[in-house]
Amino acid sequence: MERLVECLRRHAGATPAADALVDGTRRVSYAELYALATGVAAGLGAAGVRPGDRVASLFSHSPEAVAAIYGTWLAGAVSVPLNPLARAHELATTVAHSQARVLLHERGQREVSAVADEPGIGETRILGLDELLDLALAGGTAPHAPPVAAADDLAMLIYTSGTTGRPKGVCLTHANLSANVAAIVRYLGLTAGDRVLSLLPFNYAYGNSVLHTHLAVGATIVLEKNLVFPRAVIETMQREGVTGFSGVPSTFAKMLSKGNLGESRLEKLRYVTQAGAAMPVPMIEKLGAALPGVEVYVMYGQTEATARLTYLPPARLRDKSGSAGIPVEGVALQIRDGQGHVLPAGEQGEVWARGPNVMRGYWRDEAATCQVLSEGWLRTGDFGWLDAEGFLFLAGRRSDIIKTGAHRVHPLEVEEAICSLPGVIEAAVAGVEDEILGQAITAFVVADPAAALTIERVKARCRELLASYKIPKHVEFRASLPKTSSGKVRRMDLSILSAEGSA
Repeated sequence: MERLVECLRRHAGATPAADALVDGTRRVSYAELYALATGVAAGLGAAGVRPGDRVASLFSHSPEAVAAIYGTWLAGAVSVPLNPLARAHELATTVAHSQARVLLHERGQREVSAVADEPGIGETRILGLDELLDLALAGGTAPHAPPVAAADDLAMLIYTSGTTGRPKGVCLTHANLSANVAAIVRYLGLTAGDRVLSLLPFNYAYGNSVLHTHLAVGATIVLEKNLVFPRAVIETMQREGVTGFSGVPSTFAKMLSKGNLGESRLEKLRYVTQAGAAMPVPMIEKLGAALPGVEVYVMYGQTEATARLTYLPPARLRDKSGSAGIPVEGVALQIRDGQGHVLPAGEQGEVWARGPNVMRGYWRDEAATCQVLSEGWLRTGDFGWLDAEGFLFLAGRRSDIIKTGAHRVHPLEVEEAICSLPGVIEAAVAGVEDEILGQAITAFVVADPAAALTIERVKARCRELLASYKIPKHVEFRASLPKTSSGKVRRMDLSILSAEGSA
């Protein structure tokens, strides 16, 4: 299977003038991107980086970030993309854990100088991109030889966002990345004519996957820094003739509530993809109504599976409402009980997955690896069931289950009930300590001010749709929900919100 860096080299030779990246008014062709990546590779070699070494990269959402990843691969090294929003201590912890030979950064990264003073950095050499390219020039920039890394060699460490605890370094091989890309390209039908708007960070598996799938086919990636101004993002999509867009639930919540997505003229848009967290069915329906004629792909995956495990074909969106879809090509799913026994269709248990995209393991964490990998199978930690046709339905993560009285409730079903109420932008539900119940169901709701929603209206909707023990005991209205840099709700922080609300 062709490695991703070989795809870039091929497109740079076949369509050198084609736009690879668009960053505002700046356009970077495939030839220019490959030349920049080659410069990075030459500089890394001059800096002493050898095949298999880790190279951490700290960049904003930019062409240089892309060149840092592909240049690292051209040098035969392992890419470790860092979160540009992280603080010095967080960055230093990741760099130290990855044992990076070099920390490569762009100009103006304010946290870099503080990282150098953090303990544990050791022998890591900190270099600005300009310094690295100067090293390349000093050593000569002859055409770089084909990468020496084999398909099964380590290509990337992606550190999990840490919604449930300490982040872990997910070890992905070149073969993992290629398999994930091939499966996604096939079901999305991507071609060189596609133009995707990339909003998701590259240190996040979903954003990383969007980047590689489109570069692999010679398509164009339109970079967008953030979603602070949803209408400006939509205007960019119109101006650039974007054909695809990818987001997490909070992305679409903002675009629907503040971007007037339903009133936009996106004639070229043919598909949108949603992953990163479960999107309530009412929001999926709103998205479909706002974008008639556009294919909506609901997807499910994990960083440990490179990115994608399942997708729901748009044609089945209605009759398989609430489903996470069917396995992507090459992936097999099973539902197992607590003893590891395979369960029949319709019975709920833990989702297990196997395929060429499943990670090698966690970097320097054998104990954690053994907990989730078993004879080639990945224990996802998610609950769900398969129907008779093999469509996956998720019931949420095992760690999210709320134990209230004698009952077990998953937040997703309560969130879906709340999100069906007109005026609700998004909602998150968590269990908060309660002397009598053990945990009390607490809902945090972001609502349109014009809707004038009340606590009683939220509870009334839940009473209409849910069993009595699933009704939130507490409802709190918030301007926003705590999220990771990738847009996932930080459930572990919701109890803090509740404490603040009662203070």
